Order: sequence, then structure tokens, then C-alpha cells
Amino acid sequence: MDEQPNDIDILLSDAGDYLETRTKLWKLKGIESLVDVSSELVTGLGLICLLSTVVIMFSVGFALLLGEWTGRGYYGFFIVGMVYIFIGLICFIRRARWLKEPFSNMLIRKILK
Repeated sequence: MDEQPNDIDILLSDAGDYLETRTKLWKLKGIESLVDVSSELVTGLGLICLLSTVVIMFSVGFALLLGEWTGRGYYGFFIVGMVYIFIGLICFIRRARWLKEPFSNMLIRKILK
């Protein structure tokens, strides 16, 4: 005689399927978050490289211009270097608010999305 599955067997089988599906969903969501954060970082790094190239070109041009105005070519590079040291100190002092917090918030937002 064939035994018919009782309600508990069906319930346990469905619960196992549910847990397996739920685990797959968590993995896929984790992979999606990782890919989203990675793509954001790669895009940001590409833009930073492009911006850095532009800043270097303008810096050299401005340093040459200042050197011509002061009469000594190397004075322009010293002046531009001092400006960058000043900007770097300001960024170093404000790094937590300007860099750490926005980056952390972006990562959290992307991961919890």
C-alpha cells in the first residue's frame, strides 16, 4: 500500500525549499551589492585619473606663467607647490568630514540597498 505524505512531511519539504531559495537570494543580493560598489569605485578612480591629468597640466602651465612673471622659472613651481601644500593641509585636517563620512555613507547605502 502506498503511503500518502502527511502534512508535516509536506511542510518540512516546503520549508527546506524555502530556506534554499532564501539562501540563494541572499547570495545574489550580496553579489549585486559587491558589483555595485565595485563599479562605483572603478568609475570614481577613472574620473580621479582624468581630473588629476587636467590638474597637472594646468599646474605646470600656471607655474610656468608665474615663473615668467617673477623672472625666475623655478619660482613659479615653488609657488604652485606651496599652494598644493596648503590645500593638502586643509584636506588632511578635514579628511574625516570630507572623505571618510561620504565614502562610508556611500558604501553603507550601496550594501543595504
